[in-house]
Amino acid sequence: MKKMNMVIAQSGGPSMVINQSLVGAVLEARKSPRIGRILGARHGILGILGNDYVDLRKPSVKKLETIAKTPSSALGSCRKKPNADDCRAIFEEFRKLDVGYFFYIGGNDSADAARIVAEEAEKEGYPLVVYHIPKTIDNDLRSCDHTPGFGSAARFVASAIMGDDLDNRALGGVKIDIIMGRDAGFLTAASALARVREDDGPHLIYLPEVPFSEEKFVKDVQAAMKKYGRCVCAISEGIRGKDGVAIGAKLGSGEKDSHGNVQMSGTGALGDALARVIKEKAQIKRVRADTFGYLQRSFPGVASETDQAEAFAAGQSAVMAALKGERSKGTIAILRAKGKKYQAAFAARPIADAAKYTRSVPSEFIAKNGHDVTPAFIEYARPLVGKLPETATL
Repeated sequence: MKKMNMVIAQSGGPSMVINQSLVGAVLEARKSPRIGRILGARHGILGILGNDYVDLRKPSVKKLETIAKTPSSALGSCRKKPNADDCRAIFEEFRKLDVGYFFYIGGNDSADAARIVAEEAEKEGYPLVVYHIPKTIDNDLRSCDHTPGFGSAARFVASAIMGDDLDNRALGGVKIDIIMGRDAGFLTAASALARVREDDGPHLIYLPEVPFSEEKFVKDVQAAMKKYGRCVCAISEGIRGKDGVAIGAKLGSGEKDSHGNVQMSGTGALGDALARVIKEKAQIKRVRADTFGYLQRSFPGVASETDQAEAFAAGQSAVMAALKGERSKGTIAILRAKGKKYQAAFAARPIADAAKYTRSVPSEFIAKNGHDVTPAFIEYARPLVGKLPETATL
């Protein structure tokens, strides 16, 4: 087969392990005599449209290994939603550069963009193989049991809640922590991993999958205060009322990204609003709120070992699948292998499996009381997060 060049790019929100996928793919591509130049597009498709590339054959293996362990997107990222003209321009750029392999690391929107580019090539009969490499801390790709980035962000959340619970033990009152998760509450659910002792927080967990009631919230906090003498709440930024509209979106500036999502993570409005509710309606004086925000994505030193290894393997798997040539456009699905001991499996699937649509936290992971998770979720998440710091109290 003719030697052709390769382009790889990163898209969407950064994570602690997205560079593992980048390096896994690059090092695997370097092994193949069928791949010529390996170009990294800066800032996702913006780099392709602007002809802005990094030669990824130049860095030493040692430097790439260090980049793999570094949080955030080494190539830069973007949230641009390409239109039909953009996708056509991307394809024309690939044809000009003799690109035969395109890898896009990102979530469902990235998968959809990659799919459209692949279809442009198909229309022209151009030999372009396109693979989506999964990434999202939200853990909401339908094609995967879990996604690279989630385990590490969940580890951050669980560790932060563990520390916040110890702080709350010392001074009492109510602590409200707002955690990322616009539509899926996996990250907020991971806060439950912070519990070691029976009275450990979070005492209340609220996910966007369960309609949020201010009245119930006040009663839940009062009950926790009566039982524990204090209360730590883990609340998803995407909680919504019975009308289905995110409460945080109503409180924010209304700023939207190119995909139509209202900004919520960059504001503490939701936490402040809920703190006021508890102060006024539950008559509790000491109420504090924090919004974890973007800290959850690229915090160094807390990445899950499992997450790092699987993100690297996802990048490798995408290149191996592309070289096999079983399909012209695909995605790498991360599955849970059968057996008592946790083990991940990687499979090439149609790119449509990951594109556009997302999933929510399954009902079997949500407690019937609406403000907690089940043991089934703990069993699901624990191997992805790994062992947390050991603590003790008097």
